[in-house]
Amino acid sequence: MIVPVDGIDYYYEVSGSGEPLILLHGFTGDSSTWNSIKSFLLDSFQVISIDIIGHGKTSSPTDLNKYSMEQVISHICSLMNHLSLNKVHILGYSMGGRLALSFAIAFPERVKSLILESVSPGLKSDEERKLRVQADDQLCQMIMQQGLEAFVYYWEGIPLFKTQESLEESVKLQIRRQRLSNNPIGLVNSLQGMGTGVQPSWWDDLKNIEIPVLLLCGEKDRKFCTISKEMQLLIKNVDLIEVERVGHAIHVEDPRIFGTIVREFLSKS
Repeated sequence: MIVPVDGIDYYYEVSGSGEPLILLHGFTGDSSTWNSIKSFLLDSFQVISIDIIGHGKTSSPTDLNKYSMEQVISHICSLMNHLSLNKVHILGYSMGGRLALSFAIAFPERVKSLILESVSPGLKSDEERKLRVQADDQLCQMIMQQGLEAFVYYWEGIPLFKTQESLEESVKLQIRRQRLSNNPIGLVNSLQGMGTGVQPSWWDDLKNIEIPVLLLCGEKDRKFCTISKEMQLLIKNVDLIEVERVGHAIHVEDPRIFGTIVREFLSKS
């Protein structure tokens, strides 16, 4: 389905019945990246998977201002209003997790529970943010100068995704095709508009979160497990699960265990 929000055509899919659960994918992904876990959820939840601005079938406007974290969380709020959803569970992965966390902090009255997979609340220092912006700018130049295909081949080979080398070839090919279906302008603007270097830092706000929170990290992704443990110390009502034998994208590398963990958490929440 397509719905216009702030001049942007947002694509979303709704399936299942029960309490509403919004799924927010990571950078270079789209709503289809959640297909492997939906079977664990559809019997108990109404699952709403959204193509985030600049990704998939959602518009990729040239106006960079449309991609700020503040703007995108307002888009999600408008989409919820369109669907007559007052309060939802939200699950977000990586970039989508930062977006989910931002939404929960900005609109706490609209969120029942929060599931964050491989997520950072932002960078703590100006120097860290400056270096990250520079790194993201280099990625943007690669996309625009060398093309989307060269970028995707580079992106799938970065250390963060090394654990995905053991996936079946058909799965890796599916992931590559999905990434290649994105709009280069959308990816560039997503990095510049809501990348980790430019998003607000939410470390000081974690203590104010009252809803149940589940933090998920893969044991082979030491960086994000360390971040998750730091977050766990600051959030009141929180569970942290370190999933064995996987890395950054748990829902891709082991959808069965991921789907089971999410369903059990939501059932308690």
